[in-house]
Amino acid sequence: MRLFGVGTAADSSRVPESLHDHPSAPIPVVGPGVGETIRVALGETGHSIFPLMLGAAEFGWNVDLEAAHGILDRYVEYGGNAVHTADGFSGGRSEYIVGQWLSTRGIRDRVVLSARVGSHADNPGLDSVNLVRAVEGSLTRLGVEHIDVLYLDASLDTGSNLEDTLATVEWLRDAGKVSSVGAFGFTAEKLVEARILAAAGYPRIEALDEPYNLLRRDGFEGDLRLVAGAQSLATTPSHALEHGFLSGRHRSKSQVTGVRGQQLRSHINRRGIRVLRALDSIAGELGVPVAAVSIGWLLAQRTVVAPIVNVFAAHHVEELMQGAGVSLSRAHIAELTRAGD
Repeated sequence: MRLFGVGTAADSSRVPESLHDHPSAPIPVVGPGVGETIRVALGETGHSIFPLMLGAAEFGWNVDLEAAHGILDRYVEYGGNAVHTADGFSGGRSEYIVGQWLSTRGIRDRVVLSARVGSHADNPGLDSVNLVRAVEGSLTRLGVEHIDVLYLDASLDTGSNLEDTLATVEWLRDAGKVSSVGAFGFTAEKLVEARILAAAGYPRIEALDEPYNLLRRDGFEGDLRLVAGAQSLATTPSHALEHGFLSGRHRSKSQVTGVRGQQLRSHINRRGIRVLRALDSIAGELGVPVAAVSIGWLLAQRTVVAPIVNVFAAHHVEELMQGAGVSLSRAHIAELTRAGD
């Protein structure tokens, strides 16, 4: 049993009524500061974080600077301390917005800042020159001296040498610009290669970002998860709510428009509705939001430490953070998993 019973819980029929107020029971995050005592180790990075990372993918695109700062303020107010951005989010605008917030609030030391590099149009890929330029660009936009967790984005990489990439990371780390290293878009084979190089003295990849949720499972469940487990990688899955569909707010194709609508329509089908019905049932039983149950399912999965969740409005933060307090039984987990099959 992990954080507040996130994962496998005992059958509630066997739990005495006197224990219903125990922290292992489902508890909502209902007030400021509640989450400040909730921390989990981010693998072997040395960082301890709230088990939900606030993603900044919408900042500078669907969320302007003022609204983004309100979201970040609410997240920290409720005890969150891990923020994730990328040089490819809105062409770097997301990093600028996060940097402005860190500067004006003066809380850089309280936030575990992760940044993904390798997808900016000016510095695509992970070859040594582009990697240095990408990190320097991110540091400038963020207005910080170092990045706590640097995720290497291989999605646009055209065949850079991994040994050269990790050697460059070692230089960046020695220069104080990077603390820990994560991976995005890496195959299981590439992670194995990286671990072999780490055994030879190169920096070790310690975190893995892979899109993963109740509906998007094929990419992670299999060799990638086996390797993540064998290497003790901290998995921080992005797209945790599948563009908001797993929050339960979007159930009709007529209600969704634009780019976001295109992403959501593909899930408004028999499988998607089946998943939403399972989420509705469990959310009603536990008295928590649908989004919190979706997060709870992710946290119950092996190697998953903290899902990355992109937020559109400050009032959504509270229901998302309740996912850290949702205790799902084996039956709940099995029901949700079957619904998504």
